[in-house]
Amino acid sequence: MSGRGSMETVMAATRGGAFDYLAKPFEIDDLLDVLKRAENSFAEKDDEVEPEEPLPTEMKGSSARMVEIYKKISRVAPTDALVVIEGETGTGKELIARMIHQNSARAAQPFVPVDCGSLAPSLIESELFGAMRGAYTGADRDRTGVFEAANGGTVFLDEIGDIDPNFQLKLLRFLQEKEIRPLGSNRPKKVDVRVLAATNRDLKKMADEGKFREDLWYRLDVVRIEVPPLRERHGDVPILASAFLTHYNERYNLDTRLTESGLKKLQEYTWPGNVRQLQHMMERLVILAPGGRITAEAVEDAIAVSSNGQANGSETLAETEADQIRKVLAATNGNKSRAARILGIERKTLYRKLERMGLG
Repeated sequence: MSGRGSMETVMAATRGGAFDYLAKPFEIDDLLDVLKRAENSFAEKDDEVEPEEPLPTEMKGSSARMVEIYKKISRVAPTDALVVIEGETGTGKELIARMIHQNSARAAQPFVPVDCGSLAPSLIESELFGAMRGAYTGADRDRTGVFEAANGGTVFLDEIGDIDPNFQLKLLRFLQEKEIRPLGSNRPKKVDVRVLAATNRDLKKMADEGKFREDLWYRLDVVRIEVPPLRERHGDVPILASAFLTHYNERYNLDTRLTESGLKKLQEYTWPGNVRQLQHMMERLVILAPGGRITAEAVEDAIAVSSNGQANGSETLAETEADQIRKVLAATNGNKSRAARILGIERKTLYRKLERMGLG
């Protein structure tokens, strides 16, 4: 408790292991509520889960469907075959692409990911193929494209279903000829790159509906790897949660523990954002879990807050938000950029919230 709350005193209390922090004046009911929550978090029999031995690869999961994916990766990686990785957002498609690259003969060469959905139609050709000086307004020097920069390595075209329809024929020609023609150049260049692609859309259906070139689809459809959503591989949640727990404990120099009830609640959740959502959730929980224990209640609160719900009936959303901001800032040693990322907000938004809290 403090009558002179400041960022420094909040950070010192949090680092010292305080369950909560109250600024005077406060209502006695608020104090009783904090004491009750603290007592409940330790009094209930809720054994801690022993962290599993970390797996050597970045891709985690030992369910039957993931093992089938590993088998397919092991067969296709040594070849130069074009691979399309299909799956919902957040399932780890880029990790699979990196595993293919790392287990190929090109492993020592560049791996260059490209987010096709973020490329403006007017820029995609120069981005991938390059451009000569004077090719367009503002082109004051030659520009090397992605394919040439990755020569000898692998280019990963993420969300290829979003690629501009007017560029699809040029991409098809590149896949067939392995030649690029930079904008403004009349000479083609041979490049040696392996192409991996990923999509969260049904390309075959898009091709049937005329929304994606059918001939490009047939060229891409060499090897397909379908990544299941996390809700279809719940048996992998303990492995993933344990890996993220270990990782973020080490990053933030904490000793947060996952309890049996917390793990059960994680396994019951449907994870619409897949592995990426679980990763971000575990990072928040490692920092914010009361008493450093991830219980069922802590998981429920984290899910509620991430859904813009109210974490605790006796607290307003604003109070819950302020409490989380204080704890995240304490864990990151006041690094506002990192704190904003963990909280899922922009840095300027965090600054505004800190001003309202009197901590700006």
